[in-house]
Formats: sequence, structure tokens, C-alpha cells
Amino acid sequence: MKPRFVMAIDQGTTSTRAILFDHGGQLVAVHQLEHHQYFPKPGWLEHDPLEIWRNVEKVVKRVLADVGASAHDIAAVGIANQRETIVVWERESGRPVRRAIVWQDTRTDAMVDEMVHRPGAERIPALTGLPLASYFSAPKMRWILDQTPGLRERAERGEVLFGTMESWLIWNLTSGVHVTDVTNASRTLLMNIRSLQWDPELLEFFGIPEAVLPEIRGSLETYGTGHGALEGVPIAAALGDQQAALFGQTCFGAGEGKCTYGTGSFLLLNTGTELVASTHGLLTTVAYQVAGEPAHYALEGSIAITGSLVQWFRDGLGLISSAAEIETLARTVDDNGGCYIVPAFYGLFAPHWRPEARGVIAGLTSYITRGHLARAVLESTGWQTREVLDAMNADSSLRLQALKVDGGMTSDNLLMQFVADVLDVPVVRPMVAETVSLGAGYAAGLAVGYWSDLEGLRRNWHLAAQWSPAMDPRRRESEYRNWTHAVELTLDWTSKTARPGPRTDVKPG
Repeated sequence: MKPRFVMAIDQGTTSTRAILFDHGGQLVAVHQLEHHQYFPKPGWLEHDPLEIWRNVEKVVKRVLADVGASAHDIAAVGIANQRETIVVWERESGRPVRRAIVWQDTRTDAMVDEMVHRPGAERIPALTGLPLASYFSAPKMRWILDQTPGLRERAERGEVLFGTMESWLIWNLTSGVHVTDVTNASRTLLMNIRSLQWDPELLEFFGIPEAVLPEIRGSLETYGTGHGALEGVPIAAALGDQQAALFGQTCFGAGEGKCTYGTGSFLLLNTGTELVASTHGLLTTVAYQVAGEPAHYALEGSIAITGSLVQWFRDGLGLISSAAEIETLARTVDDNGGCYIVPAFYGLFAPHWRPEARGVIAGLTSYITRGHLARAVLESTGWQTREVLDAMNADSSLRLQALKVDGGMTSDNLLMQFVADVLDVPVVRPMVAETVSLGAGYAAGLAVGYWSDLEGLRRNWHLAAQWSPAMDPRRRESEYRNWTHAVELTLDWTSKTARPGPRTDVKPG
């Protein structure tokens, strides 16, 4: 009997889910468990790797029980995971040495500020496609080695292992396979973005022994087989969460892109097998790699504050009682009344990378009402998306023909129409909203032949909603000029020296 489903394990910042998808790419069953967030000091955030692993075991068993399935019904398992979070555990016992340091954690800010002045720091963007920033994994690894007595010696002897979250899960799922995939490795600051291998120059710069690192493998290949509830099931894919969403949206061709609209937002543009080095404030990252084939790359633009601005409008100002009300309030007026809100609460992310910036509400007059403010809140997400897409267009000759969207904010029709208007491209939303999990499932199923090719996956993509550009071009450019002026007003509000690189206090969709 042929397996009926593929399983995705979506290990996120706040929870872990197991989801079953059928051959048509439809969600069959899902189970989810949250895990504890530890804040031992201001700016620090940690997770318990054992708690997360126990949650994986629980959600896997429960989702199988929901449909009366067993391991024989599962063709393969794919993993999508929070990126940059780092785990260290003992090779012999498999026990974590300490709690995981989460990607949002800022304890290494001072270390990174010192590192940028070291010889060799200037070569990091060219080698990795990334700026030197505490957002990524290598500074966290270095901090753990420096702050844990005796750990460096154990690391040099190969007694402990490091890995991002998918490495930790694969190790446990397979009883000891220590691997990572290229998308997650590309977020560490230790992998050469061209060779797709750990780079000796980067390892020396950060002081990381190669013995602790996992083997880098493709995103779509069998790493090992499961045990327990998943006995004998191939563990056949791993992708960072935003790359998984790109895959789940079937953005397989150069020039295809998606944006996930959540607390913050992430826009990824597939550049094909061509590596495009950004000179306009974007990240160059690996999109995915099928085993034995060239890697596909992407340009990534991260926006710090989108959905969280709506939360602030609700909780901080008390102008609405639920997030859904903002669209209703915004529709009470025809435009923003000349008001623009730039939500640089933690500085500006892509494409500006100005950590000293702070938010402004510009253009206030006595004419402005709650409705105008609500519209300005929504429009800020559209204008920030426009800035990122403009940077992508400047970096690459590729031109986006349509933007595929997912995430909680896509239920706001007014916002999605505004995004289409200011980008001047259609915006489309798929029937299956769980694109991160679907991408992991698609990748695993493709790796084991559950699906035959990428085109078969494209046929599973079904349109739920579409918004077409309808704004007069002269109005679009006039308002964009006003927006850029408002952005200029946010700069230089704090004394912190601007340094290129992403901050770490934004959660993905």
C-alpha cells in the first residue's frame, strides 16, 4: 500500500507543529504545542531543546492518531525551522549542554561591535552574503564557547556538537545523524555562499572548531530514517522557515517571490542559480538545493514592524479593540489625509539598516481622525514592501510579475489592495495558508518521489484571492515621495552609531 501522506514538522520560535498533507497538497491534520520562552536577562532569549524535542514527539503521535495513521502511511518527513537559533549538545549522551540561544537574542551585540573592527571583517559579506550581525549564529556559538567553562576544550576534541534547530531535530529523529541543510547553514556566517561548505577563513575569524559543526547537505535529500512513531520513515528535507514558505508558494523560477506578512514581514525573491550580491541593503541567501543539483539563491528583505504596528495601535493606543477592526476603521476615510506612520520602533531594517532610527507620525493636522491613522498604519506595510522590492529591482535584472503572499495580515483586503497598488504588480494568496509547513512537506515528498517534479507541485497551488493594481501612477509616485520624506525624519534619533546589519527583535510571520 502506498503512503497516503507527507508530514511537515514546523519548529517555530514560539511553538512546534506537525502537519499531514495529502497528494493534492491539502492539509489533512495538524497538532501544535507551545514551548516556554526564557528571558534570563534583558535582551536574552533562550529555549529548552529537550522541551522542544518532547513537543515534537507529542505532536507527531497526536497528528497520526487524529487520522488513524501509522508510520507506514507517511512517505517522508520534512522540517521547517526557526533560523539562526543555536543548540549545543553532547555527542555521547545527546544531552544539551545549555539552553538554546534564540535568533532574537541580543547578548552578542557588544561582541559584534568589537568584531567589525577586526582584520577580515570586511570580507564577511562577500563570503557569506550577510552582514556581520548578532542576528546570525556564529557570534552566538562564539559566546557559548567563551562563556562555558571547559567547553572549548571539549569542542576541540569533538565531544560536543553544535547545530541550528533542524540539526537538533534530525539528530533525535534519526538517532544520531549530524547534518544541516544549505539554507540553514547560509544563516550562520560560517558557510561560504558559493562553495556551500564551511569556510576556513570564517571559522578562524569566529574561532569555531569545525569538529563541532554538522555536515552540510542539500535541502531535499534523505538524511536518515526515523524511529519510534516514525519508524523507518525517511527524514528527507530541511529548510529555514522563510525558504520553506518560498518553496510552499511554488516560487521555483527566477523572478518569483513571496512575502510573509506577520508580526514582521519577509520578502524573498528567487534569483535562480545565479548568486546576486546585494548592494542595496538586502541579504543574499540560499533558497533551496535539490541533492546533486546546483543551489537556488534568493534575495531577502526583512521588515521589522508590520503586524506588530497594528498590535500597537490596538494595545498601545487603544484605538481599536481587535486587530480585525483596523480595516473597518480605515475604510471610514478615502485616504490617509496626508498622514504617514514610519514604525521604526527598533530602528529601520531592510533596505536602510539604521538602528538609530525611531518611529514618526508625520503630516499631522487637525483634519486627521482615527480613520486616517488606521489607514496610515496599514499603508506603512505597503510602503515598506515597496522599499524592499525597489532594492531587489536595483540589485537584480529580474522583475517580479506577481507577489505571492501569506501570513495573518493577508486577510486584510484593504491592505492587500494597497500593496498591489504601490508595487504595481498583482498580489495573490493561495488556498493553503500554511505555506511554511507545506514547503517542508513538498520538499520531503519530492525527495522521495511522492511527487514527481516541481510542475506537479505547481499544479497543487490554487488561487484563493487576487488583488490587481488600480492606483493612478502619478498618485503612487507622489505619495511614495511623501513616504520617503517621512522615513528621513526617523533618522539619527539616538546616539547609537549606524552599522549595517539586521536587528534581532522581530518575529517572523
